[in-house]
Amino acid sequence: MERYFSQEQIALAMRSFAESEIMTRRFFNINAGERKLHRYDVKTRAFLEKHEICEGTFAHLFKYEANKEQGADRIDDEAIVFYRICLQDDVILDAVKRADSFVRLSPLLLYVATHELVHVIRFERGEGDFYATGEEKADEEEKVHRITRNLLKPLADAEMNLVLDCFSDRYRMQPFQ
Repeated sequence: MERYFSQEQIALAMRSFAESEIMTRRFFNINAGERKLHRYDVKTRAFLEKHEICEGTFAHLFKYEANKEQGADRIDDEAIVFYRICLQDDVILDAVKRADSFVRLSPLLLYVATHELVHVIRFERGEGDFYATGEEKADEEEKVHRITRNLLKPLADAEMNLVLDCFSDRYRMQPFQ
């Protein structure tokens, strides 16, 4: 069943990404002048294209490329790369509902936001391969989960600790399939 975030939940998601961007900039020593983190946007399920809907994941990252126009003042014709973080509202809301009030939406959204931004940074820096498959992709996911946990752990309260435990090596929060 398709479920969508309410306006309040969308606002919460956007605040989570804003907070996460500050934390990831600090963690990865990215100064405010760098454009790397500005090469992404976030959309919720109601605003996704059909191919951006992925069942069974909290969020999915898409990479889009557009060629720059070659102009008289242009030195190169490198493609402009940006990432779209596609939140899967129904999967996130279902996980919170199934956790029966143990896992709250706010810390889960902050975890998802941070996790996806860590991916964007790693891909932009060449530290991870966006096109990886199989074991290499699984290894990248584990690295990103570990970095995300390390990044959020110093700020964790009881509610965030529950989310961190769900994504720890001991447990794994799974979307319902």
